[in-house]
Amino acid sequence: MEVSVDILKRFELRHTETREHILNGFLGREAALSHGDLETILEDGYDRVTIYRTLKTFVDKGILHKILDDQGGVKYALCTHHCSTEEHKHDHIHFKCSDCGDTTCLEKVSIPNIDLPSGYSRKDVNVLVQGTCPKCS
Repeated sequence: MEVSVDILKRFELRHTETREHILNGFLGREAALSHGDLETILEDGYDRVTIYRTLKTFVDKGILHKILDDQGGVKYALCTHHCSTEEHKHDHIHFKCSDCGDTTCLEKVSIPNIDLPSGYSRKDVNVLVQGTCPKCS
């Protein structure tokens, strides 16, 4: 598994302790994390703005992608494809467990092509399926 320092280098981001700690919060986890989840995970007590700015940088660079939550919030997950600043390649479905609340990427379930009317252009598609995950079944 790639370590946070290597990921930062690959995406041409300056290595800082904050970036490393936040990225380590995502490594080895299957479930997506919210801003609040990261505040709980990080023991060094980073302020909300620092966490937010770091998450935005990671999304802008293609390290993380956003997942819209059914409660109106946002969660973040590691990009497993070769994403970049120019393009995120995430045509997969997200699943939120009604019991434990975990949100996971279902990489092998593709979002079908959506033909938009003339004049519309697609930037991003988010599909959230809710139900019970295997560990809660």
